Amino acid sequence: MKTNSVLVAGATGYLGRHIVKQYMSMGWNVRALVRKSEAARASGLIATELFEGEATNPSTLCGAMDGVDLVISALGITRQRDGLTYWDVDYQANANLLADALAANVERFAYVHVLNAHKMQNVPLVAAKQAFVDRLQAAPIQSTVIAPSGFFSDMGDFLNMAAAGRVYLFGSGHLKLNPIDGADLAEAIAGAIRDERDYVPVGGPEVLTQDELAEVAFEAIGKPAKIVHLPDVLRRATLKILPFVTPSTAHGPALFFLSALGMNMVGEAYGQKRVSDHFAELRTPTSERAVSDSMTSPAADSLS
Repeated sequence: MKTNSVLVAGATGYLGRHIVKQYMSMGWNVRALVRKSEAARASGLIATELFEGEATNPSTLCGAMDGVDLVISALGITRQRDGLTYWDVDYQANANLLADALAANVERFAYVHVLNAHKMQNVPLVAAKQAFVDRLQAAPIQSTVIAPSGFFSDMGDFLNMAAAGRVYLFGSGHLKLNPIDGADLAEAIAGAIRDERDYVPVGGPEVLTQDELAEVAFEAIGKPAKIVHLPDVLRRATLKILPFVTPSTAHGPALFFLSALGMNMVGEAYGQKRVSDHFAELRTPTSERAVSDSMTSPAADSLS
């Protein structure tokens, strides 16, 4: 019996690790693209094979696609570093992987995108991702684009504000979101690929308003809810001013999060884990540091 083989790019990131674990549990041959095998093993990444290479450098990818049926890319950056931009990684690195997949006649290429990307075209992080999606969907390969509403790991700021005594929100607090757990998202990705879906907007099982999310955070730390609603005009003004007063390494992720806070971010409900479960885990000493270290955008934060 033939064993299916998948290459996971961004395998050392928050979501990439869950994708690797999901496909290992399904009995697939999992080739994880990593920059340094020794560091990946030390971090606890377990895959059938670790392939050393950097998607930003095509010359290091020779052989990465050999025998591969499927490529899943959770490759991207939240905070620009090492002199690399969103266009270097979220667009060009993924384009390099796509070119190799086409040359190797890989059957399907799946990519983790962002929900409501069409409403955030002025955000550099999102623009780079959307440019790659456009290229992917025009390429002669089967594709699946998964657009998460947000990760649980993005919700830590609500808990941090609650712990400090107040949660600050822009506007009325009635906008809705349904962030999803990383393991649930990896399972949803596998299902979307299995079902050969082209585009999947996905979120967690629980739709909350921003006010309700803040209340869940206060409940997790056992404090009475104190929510401050700031005029939304401040958020919109900040979006315009930030690029002129801060370096791209600072305003890049801020522009994305501020934009997402100004709209409903609700995808197809999937999974079992609720935000309250995640907040409870964050409040335990053994998990607090690990989850903090994995803070990421609804895409990924790995350059593998």
